[in-house]
Amino acid sequence: MQHVVAIVVKGYPRLSETFIAQEILSLQRSGLRYRIVSLRRPTDKKTHPIHEQITAAVDYLPEYLYEAPIRVMRAWLLVRKRPGYKAARRAFFRDLFRDLTSNRVRRFGQALVMAAELPEEVTWIYAHFLHTPASVARYCAAIKGLPWSSSAHAKDIWTSPEWEKAEKLAHMEWLVTCTRTNVDHLRGLAETEDKVHLLYHGIDLARFPPRTGPRSSPGGPSPENPITILSVGRAVEKKGYDVLLEALAELPDEPSWRFVHVGGGFLLPALKAMARNLGLEDRVVWMGPRAQEELLTLYGEADLFVLASQIAGDGDRDGLPNVLMEAQSQSLACVATRVSAIPELIVDGETGVLAEPGDASGLADAMSRLLADSRLRQQLGEAGAERVRRLFSHDASIGLLAEKFGLARSRNVA
Repeated sequence: MQHVVAIVVKGYPRLSETFIAQEILSLQRSGLRYRIVSLRRPTDKKTHPIHEQITAAVDYLPEYLYEAPIRVMRAWLLVRKRPGYKAARRAFFRDLFRDLTSNRVRRFGQALVMAAELPEEVTWIYAHFLHTPASVARYCAAIKGLPWSSSAHAKDIWTSPEWEKAEKLAHMEWLVTCTRTNVDHLRGLAETEDKVHLLYHGIDLARFPPRTGPRSSPGGPSPENPITILSVGRAVEKKGYDVLLEALAELPDEPSWRFVHVGGGFLLPALKAMARNLGLEDRVVWMGPRAQEELLTLYGEADLFVLASQIAGDGDRDGLPNVLMEAQSQSLACVATRVSAIPELIVDGETGVLAEPGDASGLADAMSRLLADSRLRQQLGEAGAERVRRLFSHDASIGLLAEKFGLARSRNVA
């Protein structure tokens, strides 16, 4: 049976979630009939070109219930006599008893609105992220009597309580997640292992064609033409930019280098102040958020890519950052940390270099070695590009979802 799917997301469109847009567009091209349900309206001032290709209707739920009391009350009046309403309400009160927060109330209110306004043609609900979007999907699915499923990524897994993950897994039909580390963890909470599937995000290689030509200038690095160290990521704790700045402060002055950061994030002011205090102000360029076509140019202009991911104090961590796959697709040598699934992508010493998370000196040593050796950068960059194209192509991974939604068979079930 080919399903009509409601895809529940935290916000749409979002610059930091191109992997979701990429997945949606691939499913659209595969013939999926769907609509997007967003828990909040967009806050980014820019969008990626991929968002312009997504043609589905987008339903925005009330982000805060007090802002739409009539809409919420009308929804409750419409759904309260549905056969599944009592089961959804029981699940909500069980959750609320264990986590007495306004967030829980908000998700149930959003589920009421979604259940009341969702077109009857929808036959499946699919949530991106196992925390709040999956809560709304679960309550709504119970009210409507629909099957539902979810994807799980990083923060949504590692900051959610075990009881909540286990209960959601018990009630959904299936779950896909983007790393082997995540699979092992979630299968340990599921009633049966076959409920959880590995689905690497992968990258759309058509949008990241192979890069050709040398990176280094014939005359070598100089103050006028320094080696460019690039990093792309939000300025949040789990990205480890404080550690990366400490590592940069340990680098020798020669060969000449500069550091370019791309991304937004609430820690940016603190990081800029830290860079000044470390004497790095003249060597660091803060570019802010950029659209993906600009990133492709920056990957091509850079000499080294660095990501210092770490586990945040609340347990949040990266899964398998798309920016690492994107950088490697452009034959850009990468230095990263041994966190979550990054070692599933980067083979230390063969397709990149890995350091321990939180180890500024180790990160500095890895960067220093690659700054001094352009041939090694080229070797690792080419090996990384080959591995990405062989194992992390988005086209190779999307088949599982297509099969789950009744579109096609897939050989990529893990």
